[in-house]
Amino acid sequence: MNNNGKNSFLNKALSMVEKIGNALPDPVFLFALLAFLVVLLSGVTSLFDIEVVHPGTGEIVKPVNLFSVKGLHKILTGMVHNFTSFAPLGTVLVALLGIGVAEGSGFIGTILRLLVLSSPKKLLTFVVIFTGILSNTASEVGYVLLVPLSAIIFLSVGRNPLAGIAASFAAVSGGYSANLLLGTIDPLLAGLSEEAAHIIDPSYTVNPACNYYFMFVSTFIIAGIGTYVTEKIVIPRLGIYDGEVKSETIQKLTYEEKRGLKYAGITALFFTIIILLGTVPSWGFLRDAETGSLLRSPFMSGIVAIIFIGGAVHGIAYGLGARTIKSDKDIVDGMAKAMKTLGAYIVLTFFAAQFVAYFNWTNLGLIVAIEGAGVLRASGLGDIPLIIGFVIVSAMVNMVMGSASAKWAIMAPVFIPMFMLLGYSPELVQATYRVGDSITNIISPMMSYFALVVAFFQQYDKKAGIGTIIATMLPYSIFFFIGWSLLLIVWILLGLPVGPGADLFIQL
Repeated sequence: MNNNGKNSFLNKALSMVEKIGNALPDPVFLFALLAFLVVLLSGVTSLFDIEVVHPGTGEIVKPVNLFSVKGLHKILTGMVHNFTSFAPLGTVLVALLGIGVAEGSGFIGTILRLLVLSSPKKLLTFVVIFTGILSNTASEVGYVLLVPLSAIIFLSVGRNPLAGIAASFAAVSGGYSANLLLGTIDPLLAGLSEEAAHIIDPSYTVNPACNYYFMFVSTFIIAGIGTYVTEKIVIPRLGIYDGEVKSETIQKLTYEEKRGLKYAGITALFFTIIILLGTVPSWGFLRDAETGSLLRSPFMSGIVAIIFIGGAVHGIAYGLGARTIKSDKDIVDGMAKAMKTLGAYIVLTFFAAQFVAYFNWTNLGLIVAIEGAGVLRASGLGDIPLIIGFVIVSAMVNMVMGSASAKWAIMAPVFIPMFMLLGYSPELVQATYRVGDSITNIISPMMSYFALVVAFFQQYDKKAGIGTIIATMLPYSIFFFIGWSLLLIVWILLGLPVGPGADLFIQL
């Protein structure tokens, strides 16, 4: 690890975070312990008169006691469902089946070599981060595809693969609210914002593209900040990689590999035409059959399946051209090999799923979120401090609740009416929430894909633990918070709309 004078204090601070974090038990046992503590805490809190009012329904919310016979029954009967219904598990498994074919045939490796051979080394970090931000359009596939590939890319050019994981994870997760295109989360959040706005104005509408202008500009801001943090802080701190995983010498493409890419290119052309025919025309077969909408369509909700099919057909096409696939057994072997790499992740996911489920069942996360919202509402802060304060509260709530839509379903009915009464538009409130929700994703163990990133880290450093990931990612959170907050302040001072037809201020 590099401890030069310029970064010595920062290195010492992050090393302390890493040391404390790694003193925790193995992530599997940590999630098991947290699950038990949640059960125990639910029993303790249920003894007291703790209750909050749900801002959306007006119902009284109290802690639910799992430390009881009834709670034990719920734990036993829900254990399998908690695991099998854990959202990241299905996404990872299905996507990796297709990716496994593409990787097993050599298609991904060849593309990576082509990328390394054709891209200037100085731009590699920026390209990885920019691509990670854009990957959010395809739901959360960036976690599954880009994060592990970034490690391979960095290692192939002699850089620490952990820095590649950190850079892409920061982009995919920390840059979740920046993009050049709309994603699956946009219509979901907009719908919740519109419902909350109806508390004050029943005729108010919020369109899914309401944050697009702010997201577009944020893409370049976050890509630049992420590149700076990676090059100036993360790479120097991690130092030279001396682990067991070795990088293969990058050779120029052979004739067979070029032919495989040609076959894959032709397949990509036909695949793209089919996707365009299904999405671009108003009668497209991948649009919503009743409304013709693309944002709320089988295409957007089925993006993981499309990734699976795309990975498989491109991998097969390449394998046939490069002669790396000679029978159907080679295709199955590629899928099986991809599944073998997920053993540790699946074990970790089982316990993480139980912890998240127990936390939701007990209402503890809901109570913490509502109480935190109430504190900010009663703070009496001015305009800019209130907006930045809301970013901080959103970031803090994100540490105890992982789902962006679940948090917004709780917070929107409180904050949107409050800010509307102060003259702020629901669209600005939503954009502010998304900033806070993004910046702590990369340091929150409650984030659904955090366990997967731990597994990726451990592929290159078996001693890596939760502390390693948090210490590595903390600089990104700090710099993203500063950069995004400054952008919000400038945006408000200039009075720029955050999206089409979405002004900052409203008059009731």
